[in-house]
Amino acid sequence: MLSESNAHPMAVVTFGQTLSSTFPCPVIALDLPQIDGPPMAEVWTCDKPVQLHTDPGCSIAMNGTFLIGSMSLDEDADRSMDAAAYEAYKAMLHRLHGLGYPYLWRIWNYFPHINDDQDGLERYQRFCLGRHHALTEVLADFPSSLPAATAVGTKSGPLQVMFLAGTQPATHLGNPRQLNAYEYPRDYGPRSPSFARATLTRSEEEYRLYLSGTASVVGHASRHAGLPRAQTEETIRNIQAVFQQAQHAARFDFIGRQRQALYKVYVRDSAPHAEIQDAIMNSPLSREHVLFLHGDLCRKELLVEIEGLVISG
Repeated sequence: MLSESNAHPMAVVTFGQTLSSTFPCPVIALDLPQIDGPPMAEVWTCDKPVQLHTDPGCSIAMNGTFLIGSMSLDEDADRSMDAAAYEAYKAMLHRLHGLGYPYLWRIWNYFPHINDDQDGLERYQRFCLGRHHALTEVLADFPSSLPAATAVGTKSGPLQVMFLAGTQPATHLGNPRQLNAYEYPRDYGPRSPSFARATLTRSEEEYRLYLSGTASVVGHASRHAGLPRAQTEETIRNIQAVFQQAQHAARFDFIGRQRQALYKVYVRDSAPHAEIQDAIMNSPLSREHVLFLHGDLCRKELLVEIEGLVISG
């Protein structure tokens, strides 16, 4: 399909499947099985020529305005999850500065056994510890420069970090219904999660809102334990609150002039998918493209998480 258009591929993301052809761009293969529908892949393209940068464990596509890249790092007996996260993030940030794209716009983090214990600490908490260490060392204007992010547990694989960065800064947003993640109390681990609730970018043609992985969290507390439909509805209320923040930040009718939206819904295996899907199909999100994936989430009690990309202009 790409060969028949004027689009230049920048990245391809697959979900629990293998591509039958090769692409001249980063390919991120995630062990996140698709729940229903025909097999799909996520393809990022642009209308500008693309330059590639590759070295062991890292692949980046650049177009002069923004880049998309991925890093992959295996754990071993000598490298715990916090050490792997620290190493991956520090290497990523140094590459971005060296390539001239110092501003983080969006990050996705994927690794297996996210809720398992590792030497007395949950693996997600170890990941947050290593990420925080690298970001406070290297990222300018921490924490106000933190971008939107997702962290989801895969069925297998290494630590995989996919990132979007630009030559110009973006606007990072909070949510009035939620405490900033980087201000969470120590109940959630020795270092708080390091991300914004959303990131807003602007070009001559459009605004893009990158919505972080969003769940049934109000303030800093999880809500509706054991109730998948109620968690989904709470998550959607959080998303709608972020839309209002984007509208205020853009000083533009971001909601009314929305052109396209794409959502990924991560569902924990133990959650009844039908209840979650029904809640989404009876919400404003039902009008958009929605992809359902099986994945583990950052808190054991959370059953559903939704992220998105919304384009307006």
